[in-house]
Amino acid sequence: MASTLLPQPPFLTLQKVADILAVSDKTVRRLIKSGVLPHYKFGRQVRISERDFRDFVTLRRGF
Repeated sequence: MASTLLPQPPFLTLQKVADILAVSDKTVRRLIKSGVLPHYKFGRQVRISERDFRDFVTLRRGF
């Protein structure tokens, strides 16, 4: 039986999100801690899915 790998959704690092938003990684951590920005933990690594990030930016576009 051949194993089939499921396609993995793309994830962004905290630093990548901070670079895109032109803020510090500490600000991104605050957004995560406050529950505004969804995240995933893989061991000690924190990642944000591209879809969640896109939704986050779209919802805050008018602010």
